[in-house]
Amino acid sequence: MVYIHLAEGFEEIEAITIADILLRGDVDARLISITQDKTVTGAHGIKVIADQLITESDYIGCEAIVLPGGMPGTLNLADSELLISYIQEFNESGRLLAAICAAPMVFAEAGILKGKRATIFPGMEAHLIDSDYVDEKVVIDGNIITSKGPGTAMSFALEILRVLKGTETYEAVKNSLAL
Repeated sequence: MVYIHLAEGFEEIEAITIADILLRGDVDARLISITQDKTVTGAHGIKVIADQLITESDYIGCEAIVLPGGMPGTLNLADSELLISYIQEFNESGRLLAAICAAPMVFAEAGILKGKRATIFPGMEAHLIDSDYVDEKVVIDGNIITSKGPGTAMSFALEILRVLKGTETYEAVKNSLAL
């Protein structure tokens, strides 16, 4: 099970692309609202209904935490003390953490990017506190995957799928998308 976290102002392309690719790969992907409402409005005004609220979610069976970016979505994710505690817990146990666009700054602020290679939306490199910025679409370092932005959402989602389900599933989904 993968939890994709939505905050007011999230980047719609990123959140929906990730959910779609993971579901195509037979991964139980769920949209999690960090607000007190299942309806969350994206950065471009698109309303999405989350599967559940963060406060009613069981993270014990969760394999990965995924953060779409967007503004002010990323800032709202960073303000969630509960989410930050889950991110730190996942990092300590070596479970998968993935963030795209501006959202890698949430990982940096949570203190989990120290000494790690990572990428972020162009122009936001200074937010990668204590990490090594890499100018690539998708960067994997240990249990952490980061990506640049909306234009890299499909590549990012496919890499998450590859890590979770292996190369065969990755290739099957990638080929079904005519990439």
